[in-house]
Amino acid sequence: MEHLVDLDAVDDEANTIVASPQRTGFLPIVTNWFDRVFVGIYLFVALELFWMRFLEQSIPLSVCHVLAIALGVLIVWRG
Repeated sequence: MEHLVDLDAVDDEANTIVASPQRTGFLPIVTNWFDRVFVGIYLFVALELFWMRFLEQSIPLSVCHVLAIALGVLIVWRG
């Protein structure tokens, strides 16, 4: 049982799959929702630590919570 495969057709199909991006967002990589949630959580923690180190004396931490959650929602929704 020999199955002949047209390699040119397979190459054309692979090129069309690679050429069409899955989604367009502002993140420079192709991501799914789980990747964007992970990036959002990572940035949430980094922003909180930065805020506590440099800005907490002048601006309350609750402002950072609101900004970090808004940034996370933006990344998951549009990223």
